[in-house]
Amino acid sequence: MKVILPKSIENKMLAELKKAGSREIGGVLMGEHIEENIYKIYDITVQSQGGSWISFVRHLSISMKSALNRFFQKTNYEYSKYNYLGEWHSHPSFNLSPSSRDIQTMIEIVNDKNVGANFAILLIVKFENELVGDITLFVPNYPILKGELFREEEDVHE
Repeated sequence: MKVILPKSIENKMLAELKKAGSREIGGVLMGEHIEENIYKIYDITVQSQGGSWISFVRHLSISMKSALNRFFQKTNYEYSKYNYLGEWHSHPSFNLSPSSRDIQTMIEIVNDKNVGANFAILLIVKFENELVGDITLFVPNYPILKGELFREEEDVHE
């Protein structure tokens, strides 16, 4: 799976990573289905609490649900084209590989009937003179797969 990171989202992540320093932060990825196996990140949420230098704990919040609702409204509820893509968080002190807890959390998300996701991606990022990131794909009852992250130099957001 190929995931496109627009410059505006990259800049937003960089600003949040710089504010967080050595604390892990994260949020939700919302995206657009471009074509088979190609998705573009359309927007993100940022949860700046719940993280320490060693871990990030995802919290379901009203603000996250509100952000998803605004995203769905803005994209005219076209769920087959615009939808929840997955989660992101930072590993400022560690490599970009998902931890065993990251993997367990993502497996729980894709198997949660209330989420209703056919798949979910996990984007792990850090700041190393620029934003670097790693994509892992989770599909119910399927082996974990690696994805590819591609940066857009300029935003072509509508």
